Amino acid sequence: MLNRDGDTWTADFRGLTLKTALQPIYSISHKRIVGYEALIRAFDTDNSAVLPLHLFQLPASEAENLLLDRLCRYLHIRNYSGIRDQLNWLFLNVSPQVVTSGSQADSFFGQLLAKTGLPPHRIVMEIVEQPTDDAERLRETVAYYKKLGCLTAIDDFGAGHSNFERIWNLSPDIVKLDRQLLTRATDDHKARQILNGIVSLLHQSGCLVLLEGVETRDQAMIAIDAGVDFVQGFYFRRPSTDLDQLTHSPADFDHLLQEYKTRNQVTLDPTRQLVDFFSGFFDHAITKLRSGMSMQQSCLELLNHPAVSRCYLVDDKGVQMDDTLVSDAGTRSMDPRFKPLESTSSADWFRQQFLRQALAQPESLHVTAPYLCVTGAYMCVTLSLGYYQDGKLQVLCCDILANPTEQRS
Repeated sequence: MLNRDGDTWTADFRGLTLKTALQPIYSISHKRIVGYEALIRAFDTDNSAVLPLHLFQLPASEAENLLLDRLCRYLHIRNYSGIRDQLNWLFLNVSPQVVTSGSQADSFFGQLLAKTGLPPHRIVMEIVEQPTDDAERLRETVAYYKKLGCLTAIDDFGAGHSNFERIWNLSPDIVKLDRQLLTRATDDHKARQILNGIVSLLHQSGCLVLLEGVETRDQAMIAIDAGVDFVQGFYFRRPSTDLDQLTHSPADFDHLLQEYKTRNQVTLDPTRQLVDFFSGFFDHAITKLRSGMSMQQSCLELLNHPAVSRCYLVDDKGVQMDDTLVSDAGTRSMDPRFKPLESTSSADWFRQQFLRQALAQPESLHVTAPYLCVTGAYMCVTLSLGYYQDGKLQVLCCDILANPTEQRS
């Protein structure tokens, strides 16, 4: 069913001609191609393109579905074996239905690698993220590919039925994030924070992360900021059946990373500026506290600042002393739906990094990145400074509204 066409191979299926298209995958840190995803392209007798969706609807039985899957993999590996690149990965798609319907030891695939001479460690088997009727068989088959020496990847994570349970069950080497996550992050700042959090969790789970669907420069910057390892998408290179040109697909990561560094410096500067700006306010407040003045009197200057939402004192065990002082700005930011969280008398803040930093490094003003404040579910930045009062260490904390002009919905 395979035919030689010059330096490449094609395949015949149900009157269609199948060709391999490859799309480069880039490592941001290495600033170069580290792999290619193999995609099938089908053409009719008039050489008109047929949508892959229509191609995979053609099999009339499970056996024919398996045949098409194997034919595509055979075609891709045949073509990739002829490329001069002897280093990078080849990403192959395989659906859970096909994987679980076959035998545990996919002897065809092992024989295919042996026949073509392509080392298994250069293959990344992509499992499309969707439900499967036989999770145990899927786990066994993925284990087989790993034993064979291949890497494994979960595709389209973050869409449909994807969840971390599959990550824990299959322990993939690479997780490909669904493009919808990137699309949402492009327009929604909260979605961007969620994307960054997902990447962090996947890294902690021992997985490398690939973000696909990068189509614009802004999306490339979002991918860099999110901390993903690899990127793929039209912005860098479209899939192509012209395989000879693929090894000449450089991406200008030097300019992208320089822009990121510039943006990141701008992002970090305001945090540093907060410390510089409020250090005098803290010095005045602590001087007054040490002289025996009340918390209300001591923090009056802080509380009058339009960005400050609240001030509170914490002891050396991390437990809040007395009630929180709320400013006018803090009062306006309160949402009655979160009223059960407002009172923080005797609250224990030791788990918060800003508190531990202040206790570990007293007499220095510390500042956090923006985070969700548990007392009202709004974004804030916390300034904290540890100081000694009558020989006892305690911490003055001040919450700054991260978006002081933003109205709560």
